[in-house]
Amino acid sequence: MNKRSTMLGALSLVTGVCFSAVSGHVLAQDNPYPSRPITIVVPYTPGGFNDTMARVFAQKLQQAWGKSVIVQNKPGAGTIIGTELGAKAAPDGYTLTIVGFPLVANQFLYKKLPYDAQKDFAPVILGAQTPNILAVRADSPYKSLKDLLAAAKSAPSKVSFATAGTGTSNQLTMLYFDGLAHTKMLEVPYKGSAPMVSAILGGQVDTMFNNTPNVLPLVNAHKLRALGVTSLKRSSFCPEVPTIAEQGYPGFQVSVWFGLAAPAGTPRPILEKLNVALNTALKSDDVRKIFADQGVEPMGGSLKDFEDFFHSQSELWGKVIRDNHISAD
Repeated sequence: MNKRSTMLGALSLVTGVCFSAVSGHVLAQDNPYPSRPITIVVPYTPGGFNDTMARVFAQKLQQAWGKSVIVQNKPGAGTIIGTELGAKAAPDGYTLTIVGFPLVANQFLYKKLPYDAQKDFAPVILGAQTPNILAVRADSPYKSLKDLLAAAKSAPSKVSFATAGTGTSNQLTMLYFDGLAHTKMLEVPYKGSAPMVSAILGGQVDTMFNNTPNVLPLVNAHKLRALGVTSLKRSSFCPEVPTIAEQGYPGFQVSVWFGLAAPAGTPRPILEKLNVALNTALKSDDVRKIFADQGVEPMGGSLKDFEDFFHSQSELWGKVIRDNHISAD
């Protein structure tokens, strides 16, 4: 099946035709939204930015509407447990789900999922994103991206890179770049971001792509050297670091992103009300500071903006995963 057609058709349906059902209109007319507490499902443990964004959104919605907003952490199975809970909730706007990179990647990594990423969710808002940084140890002989690639091309698998496991953004970013650069670096997988950072600091591996919040403090402490950032334009968090794009790979762009979704069939007036409220929240000074302190850029935009973004991400990472024959099964 053509994934572009599936995504466009599915998300057009959930943001267009489905909400026009009679039941949706009755719900909106008889029970002005919201009339009871809202739950935001977070498919992660507390502490990370996914959880932070959910709690910021919960606070802002509660302030705006005077109704309780509860954050429910449901981690496990690479986000699948919490995501399934959100996908199968009633489409009434009272259960929302934090979604991100795994929602895109998992649909290509697993032969069977208990939900359909392209059919079971309606976009609410793209909340934030942050680029990855390509880093080496501060005492590495590779002083620049050019040096790293020269070494990688001189002998296949000479240069090693750390990942946090199958299907993670750091693994897929490196495989994507490896293909564009026509190199073949050696992957060394670890069980999470912290172990891979420890490995590069300890000299077990040469390089890695990792999220800006995980790398920048170590760069600022002169423990790591940043060779490039995966945003199209230089990041405001590290403006001295050149982009990968400006170093000979125009158009190269990768972001780790964070969004909010509702079950498919949620009435459009509810989606739009949520979208407007959260766009307002993302523009507030306190929210922008919270995000900036964690190295994350607030985004926002319309329902259609998030739909288009999700589609472009599905096209990109579906191709990378297929080209590299990656599977989590």
